Amino acid sequence: MDRLSAAAARRLGLAAQGFGRAHPPAVGSRQLAATVDRLQVLQLDSVSVFARSHYLPLFARLGTYDPAALDRVIFARGGRYTEYWAHEAAIIRREDWPLWHWKREALRERFTRAKPWVQRNAALMEWLLAELGEKGPLTVGEVEHDATARRGPWWGWSDVKEGLEYLFAFGDIVSGGRRGFSRVYALPEHVGLADLHHVAVPREEAERELVLRSVRALGVGTVGDIADYHRLRIAPTQAALRVLVEAGAVEQVVVEGWERGGRPLPAFRVPGARIPRRIETAALLSPFDPVVWNRDRALRMFGFHYRIEIYTPAAKRLYGYYSLPVLVDDALPGRIDLKSDRAAGALRVQSAWVEEGADAGAMAERVAPALRAAAAWQRLGDVVVADRGDAAAAVRSALARG
Repeated sequence: MDRLSAAAARRLGLAAQGFGRAHPPAVGSRQLAATVDRLQVLQLDSVSVFARSHYLPLFARLGTYDPAALDRVIFARGGRYTEYWAHEAAIIRREDWPLWHWKREALRERFTRAKPWVQRNAALMEWLLAELGEKGPLTVGEVEHDATARRGPWWGWSDVKEGLEYLFAFGDIVSGGRRGFSRVYALPEHVGLADLHHVAVPREEAERELVLRSVRALGVGTVGDIADYHRLRIAPTQAALRVLVEAGAVEQVVVEGWERGGRPLPAFRVPGARIPRRIETAALLSPFDPVVWNRDRALRMFGFHYRIEIYTPAAKRLYGYYSLPVLVDDALPGRIDLKSDRAAGALRVQSAWVEEGADAGAMAERVAPALRAAAAWQRLGDVVVADRGDAAAAVRSALARG
């Protein structure tokens, strides 16, 4: 059984995620689609204090690009991609829709049995399907408007939203793209998914394929890492790994320092995966980037304890509302809380922090160009650094020298 050093595991993981490559001179739809395909899932989130989360993984890996171009790639009705609960709410390839048939049916069975709301509101859900069938793709606001006009006080707005979300989980309703950031709800036939919608990949086969894709996307991972990537359960992930190892599609390895209770954690990679000698990059990571979205993995791989503080009261936040991990080469030496101040035309560094044992000045020198690029990407002017955090002065100085 091969043994990997902790540093080799980091480099393997980051290379699998598309880091360590020079940014292309120009980024178009081909580069954007290739990067989304490499990640397998692109998580969506509504927070936009700096930029919407799904834009950031592409910026971290490719550099400056037009966010509207990404929207055209991933939200085009009937296009190459669709949306489902493939991690959290996430973009997936439409051709992979059959891989999730088992989950849609499992959610239908679970919610129909365990959620009294679904049973009580069968009439509402039938009306929602009929409304989309009559009107075509609609946002929740448009459906709520129709519900209010037609039904008066019978159904509240929250009932309409909840019904749409249950039907989306079941696959009876699918994504027709986004308007602004509001999901457009559609019937499968509205977006060319009708044929794929009825293709059912057997659950074990689908989970085995998703586990293999997770290993490829992670580079190397524990059972928990691999299960989390597509939000699978541990037992079927273990079963899939046994089959994949026996088939030679995956191999088990030991990674230095990956232990629990003094015993090595089983880890897995694709045989023959190249481990680069070094990773050279400087990037700002979304809280929902696959490099850090699994907080246990981030701690194990990088020694980086990360918790997003959006829901933490301001007085109790340690690092800031939207603090982004800073990736420098194969390390996470700090974090920076960013805000796009559109009114002032400035990118605000609301706090900057360095991890214990890291050099604030060295981190600041590497991250300053990334901050300037981020400001330009968001069509902002100055980068303004507040006096909060033990790396704030170093970041301000590095920006001034640039």
